[in-house]
Amino acid sequence: MASTDIGSIYATALRNTRALEKQGLEQMERQLAGLERYPDYAAVLRRHVGTTKTQIERLDQALAALGESPSTLKETVTKVAGSIGAAVHAAAQDETLKNLYAGYAYQYDQVAAYRSLAVIAERAGKSDQAQAFRQAADEETKGAEAIAALIEPVTKTYLDLTLAGQKADS
Repeated sequence: MASTDIGSIYATALRNTRALEKQGLEQMERQLAGLERYPDYAAVLRRHVGTTKTQIERLDQALAALGESPSTLKETVTKVAGSIGAAVHAAAQDETLKNLYAGYAYQYDQVAAYRSLAVIAERAGKSDQAQAFRQAADEETKGAEAIAALIEPVTKTYLDLTLAGQKADS
């Protein structure tokens, strides 16, 4: 049975959120390689890669403050899951659109994870860290909004390229 003290719950939540961020980072970096026909989409992803790296640093600091480290097993599993997801989309004719949809949904998954982590941090007596996690939730919301603003223009570009017989995906 898993430990039920708040410190263990908090450490587990930190490791889980870090693994989630590492998975997202892997997916974004893979997607960037095939977005030369979608410069606005690529720019949003590049900005969010930087944000994600900053968030991972915050999570690392919070783990270190507890004397904990990331779970290598969780990171390996989520990295493989991210690679599989990207590979599955790459096999599809409309991979750019599928990655866009998945990225939009993923942002809100991260918003939920950070909001939950902030509550757990508060309960664990880590108010300073809770504030950083609320900031991360706001950053993820802004990331989702940036992706939402791209759905129609990316879809139009995809259609224009595809209907003109040009390569629309990587």
